[in-house]
This record gives sequence, C-alpha cells and structure tokens, in this order.
Amino acid sequence: MSTVTAVPLQPVKRAYVTWLVVGLILALVAGVALARAGDTGILTTPSGLRYKVIKPGDVKGARPTDADVALVNYEGKLLDGTTFDKSQQPTPFPVAGVVPGFSEGLKLMHKGARYRFWIKPELGYGDRATGPIPPNSTLVFDVELQDFIPEATLRQLQMQQQMMGGAGGMPGGGAPGAGAPPTGR
Repeated sequence: MSTVTAVPLQPVKRAYVTWLVVGLILALVAGVALARAGDTGILTTPSGLRYKVIKPGDVKGARPTDADVALVNYEGKLLDGTTFDKSQQPTPFPVAGVVPGFSEGLKLMHKGARYRFWIKPELGYGDRATGPIPPNSTLVFDVELQDFIPEATLRQLQMQQQMMGGAGGMPGGGAPGAGAPPTGR
C-alpha cells in the first residue's frame, strides 16, 4: 500500500480570485465584441462583387434581369471617397448595358432597395482609365432601385410617344454621361 502525503494548499487571497473572475469576464466580453465587429453585413458573390444591403426593399417582388431597364438613384465613388458621378434625378440604365459588377448588383435588388456595391476592377473598367476613374480602380456605388421595366416595353412607350409628337427618348438623355456607371466592355 502506498502512502500519499497530503500537502495543504496555501490559502489564496480573495482579491486574487476576484481579479481572476473579473479578467475572465472581460476576456469573454471582448471576444463577443470582436466577433460582432467582424459581422459587417458585407456579402460577396462568386464573381467577387461585394455588396451590403442597406434597405431590402420589396423582398416579395421581382428583381431586374438583363432584359430590363432599371430606374436608379446612384452615387459612384473611388475607395478614397472621391465622388466621380452622382445622379441628379432617377436615371434609367439598361441592366445589361453597364459594367458587369453594376449589372450583377442590380439583379440582386428588389424595388425600393438601397445597396452599396464594391466593384473590383475586373468587374468594372479593369486597367482602363475612364474619365475621372483611374485604371485598376475599385468602384463604390450607393444605389437605390426605384423601379424597372422590360426594355421592350420602354421601346414601345418611346415609339408611341414619338408617334404622338412627344420629345421621345429616356429621361436624362438616355446614355450615361462620362463617369456614369460605365457601359459593358
């Protein structure tokens, strides 16, 4: 039979135990705060388009397709915060007629939605400089989708308007101006 000699533990001051418990609680709170700070709500599509839903809009409604013209309010900025274009009024864009990243982002949205897109160069202008946009720029767009209709319906409405002697054309002149969400490659 073996004999075990019991060595009594020295008493620990209550203050040490208190500090240990307080430290563990603080570490737990800090860990939870860091975990939440990492959840920014930014999503990434398989193509690399990053976006954040600021306002979801009518989530029960349809979304635009390549065959539609979207009516949007937008502001385009560079990563340094420089604004390169901003709509003064709702502006129509053919969904398939803008850079791939902008088109992809529009197709994620519902009417009334407001999103922020981060369009990497490969989905934007690439290595080309366009107006105030330097080559290899990541574009940041705040976009509000007001409405969309099929492009064929818009063309019919324009033809009817022209036949009735109206001004015709899209509001705002149709094609995006320099620095507007760029047309496809």
